[in-house]
Amino acid sequence: MPTKVTSYLRTVMLCGVLAPAVMAQEAPLSVIDWVQQNPDQPAMTSVAMPAGEPPVTSSGVAPVVQVTPLDDEATRIIGLVPTAVTGLPQDLWRKSDPVTLSARLTSLPDFRLPAAQALLFTALLTEARGPGQDAEEEDIFTLARVHALQRYGALDPALALIEQADMTRDNAHFAAYMNLALLTGQEWLACNIMTAQLHLSPGLAHQVFCAARQGDWATAALLFDTARVLKTMSPAEIAVLDRFLHPEVFEGLPPLRPPRAITPLLFRLHETIGEPLPTRLLPRAYAVADLRDVAGWKAQLEAAERLAETGALPDNRLLGLYTERLPAASGGVWDRVEAIQQFDTALGTRSAEAVTKTLPAAWTAMQEAGLETAFATIFADRLSGLALSGRAAALADTLMLLSNGYREAAPKVQDDLLRAVAAGDPAGLSSSDATGQAVIDAFALGAARSDLLADAQRGALGDVILRTLVLLEEGAAGNPQAITQALGTLRALGFDDTMRRASLQILLLERFG
Repeated sequence: MPTKVTSYLRTVMLCGVLAPAVMAQEAPLSVIDWVQQNPDQPAMTSVAMPAGEPPVTSSGVAPVVQVTPLDDEATRIIGLVPTAVTGLPQDLWRKSDPVTLSARLTSLPDFRLPAAQALLFTALLTEARGPGQDAEEEDIFTLARVHALQRYGALDPALALIEQADMTRDNAHFAAYMNLALLTGQEWLACNIMTAQLHLSPGLAHQVFCAARQGDWATAALLFDTARVLKTMSPAEIAVLDRFLHPEVFEGLPPLRPPRAITPLLFRLHETIGEPLPTRLLPRAYAVADLRDVAGWKAQLEAAERLAETGALPDNRLLGLYTERLPAASGGVWDRVEAIQQFDTALGTRSAEAVTKTLPAAWTAMQEAGLETAFATIFADRLSGLALSGRAAALADTLMLLSNGYREAAPKVQDDLLRAVAAGDPAGLSSSDATGQAVIDAFALGAARSDLLADAQRGALGDVILRTLVLLEEGAAGNPQAITQALGTLRALGFDDTMRRASLQILLLERFG
């Protein structure tokens, strides 16, 4: 679905999710171009027999023809963003074990540093060949990529990725696609595919739902009764499907108790029968459902904040929700809405005094939500040129250093360490703070982990990126040695921008935390 891929690519590029683009290579010649530009070669446009070729065979014996199947499966390239944009090689995952990679993706933490999350998305979305020696091993990893994106709330790219990999490839691919379709409100597409290829069905509950969704109530009722007798559906599925198929029987009765184990199908069915489940305590992927207009504004705000934490929601959309209308109450998210609106209004006046009064409260509000970097991305440029003082001036420097313009902001920053890190050269500096010294040490030669560099050199770059990001998370949690090793490894691997962003985030988020 090119439109979906194009839309997401535009979104992630605007949000700063992708690594800096590398210089595009010259476009390859097409077959026709090659023929036209090589006059010494015969033009392959005629079926006439070349001169000198005998008109008949010299023997009636059938020739021996060697047949070798094209192993397309082993060379599939799956991804949404070209390598010319991400700067990563297509063999990113090639030399890694697919089972190990899949397990690593499953156990990734929720990253504190947006720079780490951005590099992860870049790696997951880049066009790349899978690991392993056969199609089955590659499929394992493709599904792990999809599930990782889903876990962080990036449902649109996850859906585009599974579509590109072919959701009808096998039952596992279709089950992943069906879950994403249910979570994004596109279940009718999945139902149409499943009805045409029933062998892909994840289970009878899905068949009942799709039959009813398509208006075939007789088939839905028959399947439901059969499944209930054979006990091939869970009690939670039976209870909600019964209400879905026979609403008149349950009219006026209390709502169902939320199921202990929630699935995308149960989530969608509860919404369908008018008993929607709150997404606040559910995995982040379910928050996407609350971004729709049918959800209340408070639910939309809370969902947007959860998704913005991982970079799965564009920062400008978050601002749009914050400023959509006046807050309806006080406390929690409403206080953030009020603080952001007042700050946004102050910036609109270009009054240094108004901004000085409103910036600290807005910063504190975004700290509470863990969205300092998103806040910086939205507002840093608009602060340029204002003559601020005191805490507001320090916060303005912080926002600039946390934004995409940190390099340009570096010369104006008063703090020696922050200025040097942003410029990429803190040589000669020292810090009495353990975290600050750990960041300084990361710029020195030999700071990288030798085992990680060795694995990257043998071709396991993707696995090394994942391990380095986990190490960086350990550092952000308070381990100075891990900070130095992770940042040093990122720089040695060529991720200098990610390394500097992560360094600034570690220093600034700790300092103002």
